[in-house]
Amino acid sequence: MKTNLTWQEFEKVEMRVGTILAATEFPEARNPSYILTIDFGDFGIKKSSAQITDLYSTQDLIGKQIIAVTNFPNKQIATIQSECLVLGAVGEKKEVTLLSTDKPVKNGLRIG
Repeated sequence: MKTNLTWQEFEKVEMRVGTILAATEFPEARNPSYILTIDFGDFGIKKSSAQITDLYSTQDLIGKQIIAVTNFPNKQIATIQSECLVLGAVGEKKEVTLLSTDKPVKNGLRIG
């Protein structure tokens, strides 16, 4: 178990809802990945690298609402700057199931 966060520390993490606009193969990545282009409404369109190829095809992802951390610093991953961290549950075989809303909501809404 890791160290517990304080409420003030948790409040600093901006998790927001976004809709995937585009998903493409990312052959330059070290591990099988996609490049996602995600619309966060008033918070802009961001790119992310996501290792979600085990459970999703690029076609499955278009239009899907997901949850991502949007206030991490950009991270260089192979040939792109990843601008957010897409969240998912990691299974025993490292397969990732994306976190999403159960009903459509406005892009950019904060998770709290």
